[in-house]
Amino acid sequence: MKRPKLLALFIVVGSVLLISFSFYAYQMVYTPNVLADESDRVLLIPSGATFDEVQDRLHNEGYVKDLLSFSVLAKLMKYDQYLKPGRYLLQANMSNLAAIRLLRSGQQKPVNVTFNNVRLKSELAQRLCENLEADKEDFLALLNNEELVKEYGFTAENVLAMFLPNTYQFYWTTSAEELFERFHQEYENFWSKQRANRADSLDMTPREVSILASIVESETNKPDEAPKVAGLYLNRLQRNIALQADPTLVYAAGDFTIKRVLNKHKEIDSPYNTYKYTGLPPGPIRVPSINAIDAVLNYEDHNYLYMCAREDFSGYHNFATNLSAHMANARRYQRALSQAGIYN
Repeated sequence: MKRPKLLALFIVVGSVLLISFSFYAYQMVYTPNVLADESDRVLLIPSGATFDEVQDRLHNEGYVKDLLSFSVLAKLMKYDQYLKPGRYLLQANMSNLAAIRLLRSGQQKPVNVTFNNVRLKSELAQRLCENLEADKEDFLALLNNEELVKEYGFTAENVLAMFLPNTYQFYWTTSAEELFERFHQEYENFWSKQRANRADSLDMTPREVSILASIVESETNKPDEAPKVAGLYLNRLQRNIALQADPTLVYAAGDFTIKRVLNKHKEIDSPYNTYKYTGLPPGPIRVPSINAIDAVLNYEDHNYLYMCAREDFSGYHNFATNLSAHMANARRYQRALSQAGIYN
């Protein structure tokens, strides 16, 4: 009688253990364990991270409720052997299985990278890399690498012309080199045969168009006025007259707080001083927008050679075909600056 009772006991205990194990296995695989009762969050896994480091982040930053169940299943699925760096969107109440499948797949959530109003290489590096794993100093080094940029048809002075302000999608793990290559491809795509032919008709290279566009955009923030400003500077270039663009003096001075250009600024010895030197400066004084580039390519044809900001501070300009009319415009603007208490 004892043996049947003992066997029955073993069966009962075994059944209980099997049910318990099955229940735990089900929970380990299918029960919500990631961001339980929370909101969706992004998980960053740096390049070179180990499985232990990923576990620490999941635990310390509150991504998983039960780290043990996640870790056991992750090892059963060999995620620890196929760990992929990246930026992953983990959804609220995700199961271990769904989360591990996502992380194993390497299906990253792309990053939107947007930039505009950039004047300096250091600013560009900061804007592009601030939400990517790529180091801004590594990217800046590429921009300053004469040999590298020469391979792409640029110089260290005009390489900013390769970058077109817009919104782009990148994977977080994009390297500095991949970032540079992507923008070169975007540049090549932008400069279609039609745009290249327009530049050629102006007897300008695409780089020179971008340099002039950077000056035009620095002179006016009015899109409807940009083609007229572009036409004025093209008139001066064709006549070999110095551009005398005040924004180039601000750039040469390296002081972007200057609101009133003075005679002392015109004496700065810099290739960006378009009062002292004729022709275009060696590089753009800002990263020009697509609208500014197209304003140069589709400039307004006129006879204006001079421009001066309007005295009403509207942002628009008064244009003139001769020096005497320009000086009259300039005197009105200078008086308005003095009356407004703007002296530098």
